[in-house]
Amino acid sequence: MLFRAPGSWLLPPSSRLLPLGSSLQDPGSRLQAPASRLQPPGSRIPLAKLWCPQPDGLSEAVTFAPTEHAFDLPGAHELFPHVDGAEKGPVQGADKADMNSEQTKMDEAERDAKLEAMLKKFSPPNYNLHAFYYIWFGNPQFDGKYIHWDHPQLPHWDIKVAQAYPRGRHTPPDDIGANFYPALGAYSSRDPVVMEAHMQQLRTAAIGVIAVSWYPPGMRDDNGEPVDDIMPMLMDVAHKYSVKVAFHIEPYKDRDEASMLKNIKHHTATGKVLPLFYVYDSYLLNSEQWARLLKHTEDGSVRDTPYDALFLALMVDEKHKRDALTSGFDGLYTYFATNGFSYGSTQRNWESIGTFCEDNGLLFVPSVGPGYVDTAVRPWNFQNTRNRINGKYYENALSAALQAKPRFIAVTSFNEWHEGTQIEMAVPKAGQLPYLDYLPNRPAVYLEITRKWAAIFGSERQRWQD
Repeated sequence: MLFRAPGSWLLPPSSRLLPLGSSLQDPGSRLQAPASRLQPPGSRIPLAKLWCPQPDGLSEAVTFAPTEHAFDLPGAHELFPHVDGAEKGPVQGADKADMNSEQTKMDEAERDAKLEAMLKKFSPPNYNLHAFYYIWFGNPQFDGKYIHWDHPQLPHWDIKVAQAYPRGRHTPPDDIGANFYPALGAYSSRDPVVMEAHMQQLRTAAIGVIAVSWYPPGMRDDNGEPVDDIMPMLMDVAHKYSVKVAFHIEPYKDRDEASMLKNIKHHTATGKVLPLFYVYDSYLLNSEQWARLLKHTEDGSVRDTPYDALFLALMVDEKHKRDALTSGFDGLYTYFATNGFSYGSTQRNWESIGTFCEDNGLLFVPSVGPGYVDTAVRPWNFQNTRNRINGKYYENALSAALQAKPRFIAVTSFNEWHEGTQIEMAVPKAGQLPYLDYLPNRPAVYLEITRKWAAIFGSERQRWQD
């Protein structure tokens, strides 16, 4: 989590965050938006007209070599003819003038029809299943340099321990700051091809919501760059795939209740459901500070205003249950993928946490991960490694989460490569040190496991409500 990069942008209409008709609209619940919010949906972000490869390669056995691009999927170049000419330079003005507008409209209509047909092949997205998503990666083609893939090896806080471990930065593309290697290579988060591939993978996994790391304008993490300009395109591509967006608010400098209110106001209050904010390291502010923002009784509160939302506090210690209640949070999430790392991430505690939340009108969102390994960037942190056991660790976590009968489950993560919690497709790769991989399973195995449990989760939720 120390590696999560900044991202600040205009928050989208709440209708783009969570689907109308979702479980957040239970009649009589605080999760229903106030009447003042029931306005016609709208958007300041135009929908993109991009197309993408067929999903079969992700849901079946097609794999990427580390040097291959997403467009190397079978048939991709037929759908993206502009890619073959990308190295030939931009289309000149005279050529643009010669383009037939009617043909362009026909091409767009054909692509829209193909997209609609492709989306029907995916399982329906489960909007109660979320995944933490990171947009901090960069490479020379799109960003002028590698960003985050060249992450430094961090020293241990004990100088004597630190002396026993290597220091320095990784040197992409073959040497990256991760123990696994992505199927898409050392990609840029601003590459539209990568966005398309990610949305395909998310839909393959039946994930309905991504929780995107978020910083206020002009702020960034220690190893990243500002990514504000990525967000409109990401929103368009996510919307095209019916993937909704929530926000994972970082512990930015001088974060307090006043700055939180200011930053929340970046969104447009136009939908019938409340936006959702995960608040990382929420315990850094005391309950009195949060209450000024989140309690109905406080002057200047966000409650019952056009900027109201659902706010989830990070639960690390057991006392954070009561803290969230007195602060006015709407629920708790656990984030960490290492079972036993904290009270909140210890799976045997989830059922009792769920009971507490149910008794006190809070949401509980257990966070599940496929494993954990961060020794490429914290070479001394072996004690927190959790072996994937060919998917068994992940399935055990998902099973434990269901025992708590949660409203939502969050996957840690889709693509936090530094901490080895990703379910994104990975491939075998030789490197300075051997990379881990998903063998003997195929690169899409964790997407497939997620899709299976998304269906189980949906069935269980229906059973709980009957």
